[in-house]
Amino acid sequence: MQKTSARLLSLLSLLQVRRDWPGALLAERLDVSPRTVRRDIDRLRDLGYPVLSAKGPDGGYRLGAGAELPPLLFDDEQAVAVAVALRIAATTGAGIEEAAARALTTVRQVMPARLRRRIDALDVTAVERATPRPAPRVGGGVLAALGAAVHAREVLRFDHTPAGAAAPAVRRVEPHHLVTWGGRWYLVAWDLDREDWRTFRADRITPRVPTGPRFTPRDLPGGSVAAFITGRFEGAGGPAHAPCRGEVVLGLPAAEVAPYVRDGVVEELGPDRCRLVLESWSWVGLAAAASRFDADMEVVGPDELRDAFARLARRCATAAAGGPEPVGRD
Repeated sequence: MQKTSARLLSLLSLLQVRRDWPGALLAERLDVSPRTVRRDIDRLRDLGYPVLSAKGPDGGYRLGAGAELPPLLFDDEQAVAVAVALRIAATTGAGIEEAAARALTTVRQVMPARLRRRIDALDVTAVERATPRPAPRVGGGVLAALGAAVHAREVLRFDHTPAGAAAPAVRRVEPHHLVTWGGRWYLVAWDLDREDWRTFRADRITPRVPTGPRFTPRDLPGGSVAAFITGRFEGAGGPAHAPCRGEVVLGLPAAEVAPYVRDGVVEELGPDRCRLVLESWSWVGLAAAASRFDADMEVVGPDELRDAFARLARRCATAAAGGPEPVGRD
């Protein structure tokens, strides 16, 4: 039988890879009695892991979310992925650079030597070349406050400092969308005092608390936030319109996508979802640009983009199989 500490790590690993575990199955996998499983579950709870119990004839367990972050357990591939993500996070312009650097140092210190060598062997310069120049820094707390007001549909007050202004002005708005354009974060909102739509750079905003009453969303000019944003910035350094324009929803936070999209619009839809609108000179090129993100994806439209994804998938499958058969050869 494994020692208690090793058995706890094995138990925690099992709980992380499956949503629900019958107690009898856990006992079988660990080669212990159901009573030992119950004692080990209690030990994990004492360490801060929120293990939930399910009632029933067999009973069961599930690893839930807690109020505090307990120690985490990663396999080798997850540990390398976390380290790479932390390196990239230092260039997001979302105000988390210092925290990401400290977290990377912590993770690297506890890594086995074989994983540290893998991390150190990565082409960091290639990552830096692929990352656009950092945009004006926006504090993570500011983005969180703006995103919360957008999703709650609550009137927002904030201090806004326009370029060249000697002092900030207080603005009162109905926040509708939090987006990125050209590597910068913007709040799209209805200005209650000016009775018009406005875009505010997030790096020039200091939110005030508390937020105001809830509001009913208005119809945005142009029919979509992407159309509105590109219309506002035409003639102000925005890109020329390409003939192909499509929209997808990615299973990634907007802050992770934004650094790599300078000629498109990224709209925050939630903590782990964002809308991405891109333009390209071909539909397959647009599909390829959206596919560079390692995440689940939903194609919103148009149909030409769906067809392009299908063509791209066939080409990728052919390439993975070794390419097409040679023509005219035995």
